[in-house]
Amino acid sequence: MTIKQERAAELIKEEISRILRERVSDPRIGFVSVTGVDISADLKNAKVFVSVLGSKVEKDKTFEGLKSATPFIRGQLGHALEMRFVPEIEFVYDKSIERGSRVLAIMSKLEREAAEGRKYLKEQKREKGHRRH
Repeated sequence: MTIKQERAAELIKEEISRILRERVSDPRIGFVSVTGVDISADLKNAKVFVSVLGSKVEKDKTFEGLKSATPFIRGQLGHALEMRFVPEIEFVYDKSIERGSRVLAIMSKLEREAAEGRKYLKEQKREKGHRRH
């Protein structure tokens, strides 16, 4: 991405986050985090990556709400940004936070199991020492 694209993507990310937080009141839209924006070279199309917390049903409803709110969001974006064209917006599900949470859960489980294993080994060593005397 060029510097111009990166700047536009960052502005779009910040503005859409603000619009979702302050202006969109669709009850279908749950907890949404805008994680990134990829914008085309001509600045006319933007993929807005979002992470959604909740069940599959809640995520599906959130995307229905986002799709429905896209024209409003794009209009608000047009008022907020000083760009010649307001890009077409496509919301894309970003699984990175979900994957990160799973990785952290696995790491925590492994750490607990390692701690239990160390505790078990210490107990075995202690019992062995008592049997010798």
